[in-house]
Amino acid sequence: MLYGFFFIDFPDQKNSDSNCINPPFFLNCRHSKHLTTQITRKNIRMSNFRKLLFSAVILTTAVYSIAQDRITGRTFATRSEIIGKKGMVATSHPLATQIGLEILKKGGTATDAAIAANAALGLMEPTGSGIGGDLFALVWDAESNSLYGINGSGRSPRLLTNDYFISNRIEKIPSFGPLPVSVPGCVDAWFELHDKFGKMPMEQILAPAADYAEEGFPVTELISHYWKLSLNHFRKFPNVMETYSIDGKAPEKGDIFKNPDLANTYRLIAEKGRDAFYNGRIAKTIVNFIQGQGGFLSEEDFTLHHSEWVEPIPVNYKGYTVWELPPNGQGITAQIMLNILEGFEFSPEEFGTARHLHLVNEAKKIAFEDRANYIADPDFAKLPLDKLLSKVYAKKRRSLIDSARAGSYTPGMQNHSETVYLTVADQWGNMVSLIQSNYRGMGSGMVPPGLGFMLQNRGELFSLNPGDANEYAPGKRPFHTIIPAFVTKDKKPWLSFGVMGGDFQPQGHVQIIMNLIDFEMNLQEAGDAPRFSHSGGSTPTGVSHKTKGEIHVESGIPYETVRGLMQMGHIVSFDLGGYGGFQGIMYDNERGVYIGASESRKDGQAAGY
Repeated sequence: MLYGFFFIDFPDQKNSDSNCINPPFFLNCRHSKHLTTQITRKNIRMSNFRKLLFSAVILTTAVYSIAQDRITGRTFATRSEIIGKKGMVATSHPLATQIGLEILKKGGTATDAAIAANAALGLMEPTGSGIGGDLFALVWDAESNSLYGINGSGRSPRLLTNDYFISNRIEKIPSFGPLPVSVPGCVDAWFELHDKFGKMPMEQILAPAADYAEEGFPVTELISHYWKLSLNHFRKFPNVMETYSIDGKAPEKGDIFKNPDLANTYRLIAEKGRDAFYNGRIAKTIVNFIQGQGGFLSEEDFTLHHSEWVEPIPVNYKGYTVWELPPNGQGITAQIMLNILEGFEFSPEEFGTARHLHLVNEAKKIAFEDRANYIADPDFAKLPLDKLLSKVYAKKRRSLIDSARAGSYTPGMQNHSETVYLTVADQWGNMVSLIQSNYRGMGSGMVPPGLGFMLQNRGELFSLNPGDANEYAPGKRPFHTIIPAFVTKDKKPWLSFGVMGGDFQPQGHVQIIMNLIDFEMNLQEAGDAPRFSHSGGSTPTGVSHKTKGEIHVESGIPYETVRGLMQMGHIVSFDLGGYGGFQGIMYDNERGVYIGASESRKDGQAAGY
């Protein structure tokens, strides 16, 4: 064993907005570049605590397993990238990945495999997805050498008006219950994608997920954790425990969970098509249940629902074209950040430095003010996308950043979760970047009887402030956090990726892209690298925080960086979780192979053949 004694001098925060921070920091020992040790401290006031003396006992074998078991690449990478020639699947659940891979091996397209994997995730990871939610996707079509986008988000009930909220003195749409429920768009988006890019019959595509739902599957560790948290919220709602518990409890890791109702629903959809969901028994069951709970969804809402094919939006970042979907999703937020950051140069050695984190977080704060002011359903609000994404606008916004001090920002122009991500690539060069979600946790808590799934609570993200771009209206699509991404290089596919995590998603997109381009990491390293997230500022829901916000860091961020950020006036805290979940597939045009990665923060897997 190796014993070490260290003195840590915490910075004086008298120039900061707070005198408290909460991190366990991981510090490099001056006696060995491989030795790390951890300080755990909560709510220690710097005025009363200047230096901390601690002793650390570290097994040398544990030290080497952390830093020396990889002889190539960055030490924080959890494994090598996955490389395949004919196809690749990366999802947040190993069984969903295997289902998608089998579809590819049987001759299915990337779209076929993506739908099959998404159906499996709706069963196996109900804490983040399901056919009660919405879907967005980007599809690279090799034949036309083009990128296509689909917005599969549903609209608010046409019978629910603003007068209801006013008369009932509701100032914010609740997170749970019938009021935040909008029309689920996932199933319609499946069939739109399949009609355009699919090959296999839907019966064959949905069969694996239906079989697992009937016969059962083993629950993984992280999903079990979130499952328990979700059921604590939803015990009071009808049908939840019958559908999602085993003998009245959330499943433990390794428990075999069955959902025969969902198996029947999948098979009905496969046999009868999308109309089984939107014009048949399923829609009637949902409407009757929601209205019985005091909600407003109608059969007309389901009949009128349709997904929308949209033009993906490109932004150039240092020679690479980064594609996002237009609003009502928040994809342009990542592009605004990238436009601002393009004006700064970063060397590969600067990853994790105070300058790196400071500039990214300042760009985030600026972009999120514009996000709060503009992003909404374009059918209800005029969105100045050309101006927001112009290089001239980015230069103007960039000039507001002080390289040495944390700042606060306002919109540049005046105007009045849990989630799953997956990506698939097939033998013909087609690639799919797909993200799907019920929004907060498992969703609204509304489980229609006999169907086996929960309805989303996406309507919670409407604002009830008069005049806001994202103000609630009947038949309107709410602001959406879920965003798939795609990157091309020289007009050829380069990367299909996404990062789960609500407000973190655009921040995660930027961090992945910078890790690859600025810091020269490989795909697995880019996902495994220590992350950080900024909270605070204005939101599209009408909530406004006038402070500089707070930077949350993972334990891999160096102490020197945290100290530097605090000296710049940032409030910094350590938090477990909340840093998204990354999946990605890169195409090596020179060698003709796919490279896949799935990060270790989730239970996922990338696999190819």
